[in-house]
This record gives sequence, structure tokens and C-alpha cells, in this order.
Amino acid sequence: QVQLAESGGGSAQAGESLRVTCAVSGYTDGNPYMAWFRQAPGKGREGIATVDNHGTTGYAEAVKGRFTISKDYAKNTLFLQMNSLKPEDTAMYYCAADRIWWWLLPKYAYWGQGTLVTVSS
Repeated sequence: QVQLAESGGGSAQAGESLRVTCAVSGYTDGNPYMAWFRQAPGKGREGIATVDNHGTTGYAEAVKGRFTISKDYAKNTLFLQMNSLKPEDTAMYYCAADRIWWWLLPKYAYWGQGTLVTVSS
């Protein structure tokens, strides 16, 4: 059974940094393609960062230059380093995984439960 578990969310002031982590367990089909999504109150789920099995990354315009996605392939753990946080980054952050690279589309097969990030001004 594939499980994704996010951690590291919390509260920050505008301009500060946070790092969220996603631990993958039970995935037996090699290394999955992975992505980070977020969902703000009253809004839809938004893809913000993704990485393939060779380290190629992609970002949404809203976070490009501020957020960095990375992966420890040996430990099957995904990270999102968030710098220069803004109040509009406040959302529930989810990681997702699949054997197909869906880029930033919310079509991944496996999802975590999410971790809350709150940024105050």
C-alpha cells in the first residue's frame, strides 16, 4: 500500500522560509514522479512544483524563483524549500506521486493528507 506523509508545515511571517517534506512508503515500481500541490481556502488545488526521475523540475509562475523542489531518491523523500513567503502562500500543501509524470496536473494516483502552511503579514 502506497502512503505519502507530509510534514514540516507551520506558521511563518512574510519573507521567512519553511521547508515541507513528503515521505513515500510502499511504492514498489521504482522511483515515482512527484509533485507538490496546494489548496487555499475556497480555491481549487494548484500544482506548484514537480520533479522527474532525472532531476528535471518545473514550477508554477506563482512560486518560481522562491520555491525549490528536490528529492532524495535513495530515501524516496520529497522536499519543498519555500523562501520569501507571502501571505498568499497560505494553503494546505500536498505531495503527489505516480509512475506517469503529470507535470502540474492533479492527476497523480497517490496523495498525502496535506500539511498546513500559514503566512502572516
